[in-house]
Amino acid sequence: MPKYIFVTGGVISSLGKGITCASIGRILESRGLKVTLMKLDPYINVDPGTMNPYQHGEVYVTGDGAETDLDLGHYERFTSAKTTKFNNVTTGQIYNAVISRERHGDYLGKTIQVIPHITDEIKQRVKKVAEISGADVIIVEIGGTVGDIEGLPFLEAARQFRLDAGHNNVLYVHVTLIPFIKVAGEIKTKPTQHSVGTLREIGIQPDVLICRTEKPLIEDVKEKISLFCNVRKEAVIEAIDADSIYQIPLVFKNQILDEIILSHFNLICKFSDLKDWGKNVVEPALKPSRKVSIAIVGKYIALQDAYKSIYEALIHAGISNDAKVEVEKIDSEDFGKKSAEKLLRNTSGILVPGGFGLRGVEGKIRAIKFARENKIPFLGLCLGMQCAVIEFARNVCALKEANSTEFRPKTSYPVISLLEEQKKIKNLGGTMRLGSYPCKIKKNTLAYRVYAKKLIGERHRHRYEFNNKYKKLFEKKGMVFSGIYQKKNLIEMVELKNHPYFIAVQFHPEFQSKPDKPHPLFREFVSAALKIKK
Repeated sequence: MPKYIFVTGGVISSLGKGITCASIGRILESRGLKVTLMKLDPYINVDPGTMNPYQHGEVYVTGDGAETDLDLGHYERFTSAKTTKFNNVTTGQIYNAVISRERHGDYLGKTIQVIPHITDEIKQRVKKVAEISGADVIIVEIGGTVGDIEGLPFLEAARQFRLDAGHNNVLYVHVTLIPFIKVAGEIKTKPTQHSVGTLREIGIQPDVLICRTEKPLIEDVKEKISLFCNVRKEAVIEAIDADSIYQIPLVFKNQILDEIILSHFNLICKFSDLKDWGKNVVEPALKPSRKVSIAIVGKYIALQDAYKSIYEALIHAGISNDAKVEVEKIDSEDFGKKSAEKLLRNTSGILVPGGFGLRGVEGKIRAIKFARENKIPFLGLCLGMQCAVIEFARNVCALKEANSTEFRPKTSYPVISLLEEQKKIKNLGGTMRLGSYPCKIKKNTLAYRVYAKKLIGERHRHRYEFNNKYKKLFEKKGMVFSGIYQKKNLIEMVELKNHPYFIAVQFHPEFQSKPDKPHPLFREFVSAALKIKK
């Protein structure tokens, strides 16, 4: 029987449940277990695909085209698990499924209630992930904070799971905060006691406490937490603030969290000290011998989580290049107030990420023009590629009014436009070009040198495409179309000759980068930036 770990959070949000789950997955994988992870999100949206990045952060896209919570990115970066549409479940999906069955008559006239119908649907989703993945351990993160009314059905389902599967097949991990009151000079355990008390009222007794803290927990504090929360002292795990999230698996390993989990499950596994992770990931991340400045010119810069996978992919590229990547976040709307020269003069590389809508687009285009003309390494992602095409059309091909039909539907030169099948779509959710698509790379190009292969698969999330009517003109003026989705003859990659590194892609390579296996586009981008470091 597979084993299940349910991870909850208390006291405040943003404590790092996703990193906790991913780190537990990492240490269990190192012991030879097959692991998968899933996220239960209490919001009523069916998925985060139509939510503003300022509200939800990045939308992570799986290989099968699901728009999911950004924590699935952590899961895939830390482990070898491949998440799918089944690995992220929302309240919207649960109620939609139950109501659809009720309308169909599947319940034969029964009164539909939260218990057992909603909770049964939640449990079935968890079991389905276990079945599809064939994993030994399924780590289930419950979003939100204990005490949130919308999270109650998920917590109730988690409570029932131990009753159904058996005590030694289910483990409860609670991530909590141990605040330090600076004026009093004291660490306070009371919020954690209250949080665990709320969980116990629901019927869940945590087996492990992950205690987020900025100060080390002395033995007396651990003993107090253990006593009042009814958790064994050795299972009170100190999660002190770290310089890098990639240290967390080692932090857990050093406190024998893997042994605590394996003991609960009555599992005997091979030994692992995570030395490879420490040597190949943590050490180079913490002690690089050089540094380089990369500017990210985006429209959601104010929220750290909006470009989470991009920031992590740059860290991975830095690890492989023995360099610390110092990210300079530049709001693309600032180009209306300051010149590109003033905003970008100190950077060694420019990255323009994806996004939707007209706001800030002209600033992105100006940043790309600066990168092209000043031979600064450039990487464009999704909308970043479309902006690179618009910039080239205007300033190299002399199509001054060139634009995307997303921003100007009646533009004279629609170099970026909707496919015919997209024009008929009415519902916005889940209808873009989503998930992994094959891309054939042209030989003797920068893309071929970077990937070192002819056929790749990358994940997409967009609705607009390059307009092939302008392909010959662009090629005549010096743009190279180095990657194509052959089935529909769609342009996936563009680049420029006689430039140290200028490449833009219609997909999202950041979703497939790992700390011990950086994405080649990011790796070579940082390498090129280091060569012209300012």
